Amino acid sequence: MTRWTFWIPLGLFAAFCGLAAYQLTQPKDEFIASTMIGKPVPDFALRPAHDERPGLTIANLRDGKPKLLNIWASWCVPCIAEAPYLEALRAQGAEVVGVAIRDRPADVSRFLATYGNPYSRIGADDLSEVQLSIGSSGVPETFVVDGNGIITYQHIGDVRAEHVPMLLQALAEAGQ
Repeated sequence: MTRWTFWIPLGLFAAFCGLAAYQLTQPKDEFIASTMIGKPVPDFALRPAHDERPGLTIANLRDGKPKLLNIWASWCVPCIAEAPYLEALRAQGAEVVGVAIRDRPADVSRFLATYGNPYSRIGADDLSEVQLSIGSSGVPETFVVDGNGIITYQHIGDVRAEHVPMLLQALAEAGQ
């Protein structure tokens, strides 16, 4: 074995360590932004998720009024945390429509009775088809949809107090 072949494995190992160190120091982005921003919500028609609110269709998102489209589920713990802030958005004039993901009507009703119901409509997305078609990768997520059914903004994660003014602003801009 020649002397330089001894250094090849050591050089490869050093390069691997350098690459790993570089990747570990890069900021972590665990959210996947929708590629549907600026595009129309695909056609859909969802049955009601429970008895007290009507279901949700694409026609409801193309009625000329901007809306917040909230993707949620009764089994979602962060959805509990955002419930009072969705109610605050509704109290300040935002129309909030919901898509309940892989949920049972009894569980949806129990969640809404316990944590409040800010939704004017709630569609049941049993197979996550609508969720995936608009580029949502988890729950909760909230989209701003203008009156023509165009997605103008995506909020990933639970809505908190500090997000309420920003979502109201995004909703106002979608209404212009």
